[in-house]
Order: sequence, then C-alpha cells, then structure tokens
Amino acid sequence: MSSNTDVSLSSYDEDQGSKLIRKAKEAPFVPIGMAGFAAIVAYGLYRLKSRGSTKMSVHLIHMRVAAQGFVVGAMTLGMGYSMYKEFWAKPKP
Repeated sequence: MSSNTDVSLSSYDEDQGSKLIRKAKEAPFVPIGMAGFAAIVAYGLYRLKSRGSTKMSVHLIHMRVAAQGFVVGAMTLGMGYSMYKEFWAKPKP
C-alpha cells in the first residue's frame, strides 16, 4: 500500500489578507458584490432617519431586496465574464 505523504500545506500557511487578495484575483466580481452590499446597507441605515411615513419593516425589506439584487447582479456579471474568457476570448490553437 502506498500512501501520499507529500501533501501541500501552502493553503494553510496563508493569512486572511492574502487569501482575500488571491480570491479577488480569481473572481473579481465577488469583492464588487460585497462592496455594493455594504454600500447599500450603509445607505439604508443613513436613510433610516428620514424614511417619512414608511413603516420600518417595509424600509428594511426594500433595503434587503436592493442589497441582494446587487449581489446577484454582480455574481451574474462575474459568471458571464468568466464564460466570455473561457469560451470566446480564449486564443485558438
């Protein structure tokens, strides 16, 4: 029986910052989606005081839908971009 003892532990050696940078280079639309989500949540909290006669629950639902919509849109654009790179922009041999 042979056992594979040459397991690479390089993925365990990286810290959170370098892991985030590596993931951002692999999928650039994920950090864009996270930043958009944070921006929409921050804007919703800012607008919380001046919501007028709108109920709190309706305001929160609108902010949640907007934030989720931004994230889904960013993920869709990222998928389209990766499909473009893989299938159409790839140099032909």
